[in-house]
Amino acid sequence: MQFDARLMETIPRTEDVLSFLFHRPDDFEYLPGQYIIVELEINGNKVRKPFTISSAPSNKEYIEFTKKLTGHEFSNVLALLQLGDTIGIEGPFGKMTYSGEYDKIALISGGIGITPMISISQYCTDKGMDTDIVMISSNKTEQDIAFEDELDVMQKHNPNLKVVHTLTRASTDWTGCREHVCESMILREIPDYRDRMFYLCGPPTMVKAVREILSEMAIDKAKVKYELFTGY
Repeated sequence: MQFDARLMETIPRTEDVLSFLFHRPDDFEYLPGQYIIVELEINGNKVRKPFTISSAPSNKEYIEFTKKLTGHEFSNVLALLQLGDTIGIEGPFGKMTYSGEYDKIALISGGIGITPMISISQYCTDKGMDTDIVMISSNKTEQDIAFEDELDVMQKHNPNLKVVHTLTRASTDWTGCREHVCESMILREIPDYRDRMFYLCGPPTMVKAVREILSEMAIDKAKVKYELFTGY
């Protein structure tokens, strides 16, 4: 489906991460974890980039995607959009989805790769599903954690959701995990890992490393869904 969408609101998630909310057409349907193609006009040329939908399909009012502001030309033009401006959207696309087909899932993300995990978790929470979810979200510092407050609220409303934050460059005040995602962390935080479908999303090097870890833990490739996020 292709359509023009009007910007309703922007929401800062961190100092350099911004969510963009656009009016959702009545006939636009998607699954948690899918992505759209966003089209902007830059210097007279139409430029298209993929973005995971960070809102849940249960929200009928708007479509949200979230971007780390990198200083890239596309990123800069996006950040300058004003309320009421329109962009082109095409989609949905992607197979890293969840809509209730597994009883237990593990969501492992790095940085802005948390966006499909937010959509999946929010969908399960909104629908009151009994899906057992463990999310491991890896970031560099406390200031880099996007959707932290939203995840806290979700956990209060969804007893089946467990969120683990781990930081690789944490301050001395941080009392949580301080390691890269590794086998010992998975064993500790997801002891029933053999019973779960895994979803991985983040920078290519991070996703590759976690896939190798899961392979070494004898997790079948068919039980691992993943997407790579490259910066722009």
